[in-house]
Amino acid sequence: MSTEPGEQALEQVIAARVREYRLAAALSVAELARRTEMSKAMLSKIENAQTSCSLSTLGRLAAGLGVPVTALFRGVDDEREAVFVPAGHGARIVRRGSRVGHLYELLGTLREGSRRMEPLLVTLTEASEVFPLFQHEGTEFLYVLDGVLEYGHGEARYVLHPGDALMFDGQGPHGPVRLLKLPIRFLSVTAYGSHDVA
Repeated sequence: MSTEPGEQALEQVIAARVREYRLAAALSVAELARRTEMSKAMLSKIENAQTSCSLSTLGRLAAGLGVPVTALFRGVDDEREAVFVPAGHGARIVRRGSRVGHLYELLGTLREGSRRMEPLLVTLTEASEVFPLFQHEGTEFLYVLDGVLEYGHGEARYVLHPGDALMFDGQGPHGPVRLLKLPIRFLSVTAYGSHDVA
């Protein structure tokens, strides 16, 4: 009987995790066999990816190792998406502030069904104006790179210099109030909850 490529990879991941957790717990194969009520030969086959495991076998292994069953699958889906944006190549997006000279560059987005985080590089220049404070879902984090500005959140006002950070609830009215030293550049990262809509 031939093994599908995905099945072989799963067996190898489980083998690696069982060996890793057994060694971390300083257990011999014989001791783990006793704890799981399995033969040493069967454990050797599992650790060498020479057999597949049933759900009950996985449960016995996890109990014997003192880890959740899901820990035995760590590494199965290691390929994760990453986005690299070279300096000056962020996608320019139009926002409410765009019409008053604010430049927003999107620094990355993943192709997931729902957006969870939005990183932007915001640039304010001599031509920029301040505008009424705005609101949105999620939590926003600002980090100032260049310039000085007064930033409002609700009734509070913060004078932000390079290296300063500000994090706040996006539902509170917020935005630049005064541009004190131009040009101003800051990173804005908004984290959305699973049900938030940007």
